[in-house]
Amino acid sequence: MKKTHVHFKNLNKVAQITLLFWVMKIIATTLGETLGDLLAQTLKLGYAVGLGITGLFFILVLIVQLNAKKYLPVLFWLVIVGTTTVGTEISDFMDRTLHLGYLAGSLILITLLLNTLWVWHRTIGKIEVYPIFDRKVELFYWIAILFSNSLGTAFGDFLSDTIGLSYLQGAIVTAGVIIIVVLLHYTTKINHIVLFWVAFVFTRPFGATFGDLLTKTRDLGGLDLGTVPATLVSVTLLSLLIIYSHKKKLV
Repeated sequence: MKKTHVHFKNLNKVAQITLLFWVMKIIATTLGETLGDLLAQTLKLGYAVGLGITGLFFILVLIVQLNAKKYLPVLFWLVIVGTTTVGTEISDFMDRTLHLGYLAGSLILITLLLNTLWVWHRTIGKIEVYPIFDRKVELFYWIAILFSNSLGTAFGDFLSDTIGLSYLQGAIVTAGVIIIVVLLHYTTKINHIVLFWVAFVFTRPFGATFGDLLTKTRDLGGLDLGTVPATLVSVTLLSLLIIYSHKKKLV
């Protein structure tokens, strides 16, 4: 039995859900926001070109991840970063290029996410986020994550651009939702998978609004640090935590 346990543990493909996982996820979403804005706005490539670049990166790292034999932190988090950058470009493309607006974009994305989870449950019989061994399950996992991060971006922009909250206020609102989810996890019997996806969606706008707080100009309520410095800081922090994860084999 012991050998079998080790064998399956080595075959797992995704990160364990720990506090470190959520810290890294928030940093990855901040990186996705600043990197997406760096491509589309700072470099003036536009949202369509930015979506093409980030989409290609996401597809390439996802293919490598799906063909990997076991969980590798650096590969896993590269795919997460891929979903956050693509999510930024998808949300901005829907709003600023297609002119759908963040509310309509959010409704479209939440519909796609819920349908993905429904098909996942219908096909597999259950939804689990750790451990994952099967490639079909892993593919559902990444599709749901992509829609979750896109939805989180649209919702964060909806809070700031449509409702009119400052980036700091938006971060406080989304942080409040995350705290409530944590309390529900420890004090109620609400399904842990439902709470996971709610937390996953809302950590995205928290990271995104924090990224906007760092990069946007002061007249827009930001600190005006610029997309390049903010991106470099996020890359450095995430890289250090990935190195730590490889050493500790935590997430």
